[in-house]
Amino acid sequence: MTILEVLQSAAGYMKKHGVESPRLNAEHLLAHTLDKRRLDLYLEFDRVLSEEERAPLRELVKRRIAGEPLQHLLGEWDFYGRSFALDSRALIPRPETEQLVSRMLEVLPAEAALRVADVGTGSGAIALSLACERPAWAVTACDISADALALAKTNAGKLGVEGKVCWHHGDLLPEEGVWDAIAANLPYIPSEEISTLSKEVQRDPVLALDGGADGLEIIRRLITDAPKKLEKGGFLFLEFGQGQSDAIREILAVAGFGGITILEDHQGIPRIAQAQNQLL
Repeated sequence: MTILEVLQSAAGYMKKHGVESPRLNAEHLLAHTLDKRRLDLYLEFDRVLSEEERAPLRELVKRRIAGEPLQHLLGEWDFYGRSFALDSRALIPRPETEQLVSRMLEVLPAEAALRVADVGTGSGAIALSLACERPAWAVTACDISADALALAKTNAGKLGVEGKVCWHHGDLLPEEGVWDAIAANLPYIPSEEISTLSKEVQRDPVLALDGGADGLEIIRRLITDAPKKLEKGGFLFLEFGQGQSDAIREILAVAGFGGITILEDHQGIPRIAQAQNQLL
């Protein structure tokens, strides 16, 4: 079978089993097994693959239709123009989170020596992207999961910023320290909805998904604690779930935040909150 025929066969099989974007999945998986770029496949459509070359793809396709995320099978994924190692220790970063990073880079002064914390860093997607994009900033990456922090540290080494990030293993923010900006993509799925999520999403750590009864328990705790951890006028940036924007706005206002702005994602869904600390 040629590369084109193998792609068509794998995509058809995954489509039959309900995998979204089956052709894209097939291309990623075949490029991975052949150690090539996806573009290279298009340049070699007519090349015949041996049985030895096709065998690894079959195994990956079986795992994919069983619900294993594409990103876990590949072992890496791009976020904000950089490749991050990914596995089951942390949430797979999504495009919405790239918008949060973009907003921070747009709003905060680039050359100032800002102190920035990323709460619930997971794979380190937010913290490490900021450290790469803004060398002048002092970035702290926080997570309650030691496994997630280990993955984030691996990515810091991969991106060459391991010496530019401080690490905190614990619940939300460290007891000591004040920041100019805090970012967080914390769990926001209501507990009772976890079992209804797709097979792929359920491969993410429950700790990174479960936001309690209303989905906002952990976010609420961070917002309540954040004014003591932010300089006056300091910024808080949050990612949250669909249908939660009104509640987020109210929690921020009660906690003493002003300048509350809710931003929509690329699908027009309110997804990111930006607010400033008004408390002394």
